[in-house]
Amino acid sequence: MILARSLLYFTLMALSIALIAGPLSIIGWFIPFRWRCLVCNFWGMVNIKMLSLICGLNYELHGKENLPTGAAIVLSKHQSAWETMALRCLLIPEQAWVLKRELMWIPLFGWAAALVEPIAINRKSGRKAVNQIIDIGIKRLKQGRVVVIFPEGTRVAPGAHKQYGIGGALLAKKSGYPVIPIAHNAGIFWRRRDLRKYPGTIQMVVGQPIETDGLSAIEINKKIEKWIESTVDKLPRACS
Repeated sequence: MILARSLLYFTLMALSIALIAGPLSIIGWFIPFRWRCLVCNFWGMVNIKMLSLICGLNYELHGKENLPTGAAIVLSKHQSAWETMALRCLLIPEQAWVLKRELMWIPLFGWAAALVEPIAINRKSGRKAVNQIIDIGIKRLKQGRVVVIFPEGTRVAPGAHKQYGIGGALLAKKSGYPVIPIAHNAGIFWRRRDLRKYPGTIQMVVGQPIETDGLSAIEINKKIEKWIESTVDKLPRACS
């Protein structure tokens, strides 16, 4: 039953991309930026609703009052595709995501993503990619947008650990904008390289802005990592 429901959701998710990202990729260049963002937020909301109705996968949001209402840097745990949809619809519409440039080459999805002006980087370019995050990130923050970064750079299975990249911390250091950390346990229910979506309730925790004044980028990074990882460790590790 779980597999059947997951297959149904996957089919409808693909359909949602075709019906929303398809037209957006064609007419998006001719509509205001905020409207494009609202369409993308709507797509995220639709998929979160479908996961609930079809797969019985819900979520609880803790620390909602800490969600930014203006320009900020959001650094989130990355365990699945779920958080990309959830953050898309939970945050203010004007967002700038740091993502690998290969995603921009995906038909329809990538074309629509380009319309909301992400920070698309070549992860193999090292320092150049970090400078790109800083330079474009500061520009996006000054435009009033939320810059969303997965500091681990890729999805990491629950219980596993990957070194946090320094790009987000450097952006915080050089820009002075607040850092909002986010922890969750979505990978328990939507596992990496697994089609099945297990029913239950994902716990997402939004932390208070992390103080960065007087700290080096390395110290900021360690502070962010400590909060996110220690918070994740307190969350349920099995489907509920």
